[in-house]
Amino acid sequence: MLENISRRALLGSAAALPVAAQQAAGKPNVIVMMFDDLGVRDFGYLGAKDLQTPNIDKLAAGGTVLSNWYSCAPVCAPARSALMTGRYPLRNGVAGNGRPLPPSEKTIATVLKGGGYNTGLCGKWHLGSTPETVPNAHGFDSFYGFLEGCVDYYSHRFYWGEPKRANFHDLWRNRQEIFEDGRYLTDRIGEEAVSFIRQRRQQPFFLYTAFNAVHYPMHAPQKYLDRFPNVSAERRMYAAMLAAADDQVGAMVSALESTGQRDRTLLFLVGDNGATTERRAGLGQNIASAGHNLPFRGYKFSTFDGGMHVPALVNWPGHVPAGKQLTQLALTADVLPTICHVAGVDPPADRKLDGKNLWPVLTAGAASPHEFFAWAEGPQLAIRKGKWKLVLNGVTHDGTPEGQKPLQGEDAVFLSDLEADPGESRNLRRDNPVVVDELQTVLTRWRKEVETQ
Repeated sequence: MLENISRRALLGSAAALPVAAQQAAGKPNVIVMMFDDLGVRDFGYLGAKDLQTPNIDKLAAGGTVLSNWYSCAPVCAPARSALMTGRYPLRNGVAGNGRPLPPSEKTIATVLKGGGYNTGLCGKWHLGSTPETVPNAHGFDSFYGFLEGCVDYYSHRFYWGEPKRANFHDLWRNRQEIFEDGRYLTDRIGEEAVSFIRQRRQQPFFLYTAFNAVHYPMHAPQKYLDRFPNVSAERRMYAAMLAAADDQVGAMVSALESTGQRDRTLLFLVGDNGATTERRAGLGQNIASAGHNLPFRGYKFSTFDGGMHVPALVNWPGHVPAGKQLTQLALTADVLPTICHVAGVDPPADRKLDGKNLWPVLTAGAASPHEFFAWAEGPQLAIRKGKWKLVLNGVTHDGTPEGQKPLQGEDAVFLSDLEADPGESRNLRRDNPVVVDELQTVLTRWRKEVETQ
């Protein structure tokens, strides 16, 4: 009888659809996946031969890889604050770990929720634990995960504050503490993300899946360790933790496919900062060495590229080119304005955003919209403009006693040509004094502006 239904009747019935169904037809879903303390070359598609990340590699092959992607900070909480707000950590109030995201800040979730999106977070928050700073207070309709910087993968307890801060349990569903003792957290984060996807087929959604892998403590079930029998002990645990997260990425993509949502879902996958040398991430209290940042210099906490030059890919079948690699400079703060553009939602107009809309870069190969990037981490300051990178008071955080201190003498002002020397091994300050002067001037002006605001 379908042929007897008039076009007018069809149009009328479409107009009568629930608002959520109409929104679903025109707005894409958005998923952002973030990895924690990941080495800047530790995916298969980036050349790691001793790791197994087939699901992430498949996303890279079917999408666009950004090989010059930077975090906005070399440490967890500030990096996440920039992702959420599109603003530098100095500007949004989270200049260091342990600081909550102020209630006045607008997150991706807040902005998209106002545009008809259902919003969810599965995994690590690390941007506040008070009633006014938890995820549900920052625009997320649903939250499953933990609030601090890390937890034990099985007991879900935070125990790194002793003796000043007693250890405590930290696993939540929305604002309610829950207990799932003995269940491996990476698996649970993925399972919750899959459930979120399956339950939201009629309304466009934003899902932030923040894996705590491969952040310490170094825990993984035997079934994942068994995949790497010939890898050295510390790297084996790291590989197992990453494989567990990769399995969950695959489960999320499968859920999108089985629910018919794959082709209308934009995916971002990024790291928060580079690999760490912290002893609590190593074996036997030795300096951690499992995460690989080469060819870049430095590690987590460092404003050299090893601390902040992180993996990133974007995947959306039919919209973002497949099998493409872009070298344009991009930044984690760009995620918010790019998502707003794709979702047809206005970004916040009442405040300064540091991120830029990357859609012309992703789809048409446009030039980077950034004139420069800048960073501040403790005594360290850094700026990249074009091929030039200037680091002031740089700390490599390579695990050695000297590597924990700011560089001294000539190298306290360290200029690199990253096109010729991506490892920042040669200081060119004396050969290019005009460049140094220009970058220091821009950096000083930048810091004064963001701290004032």
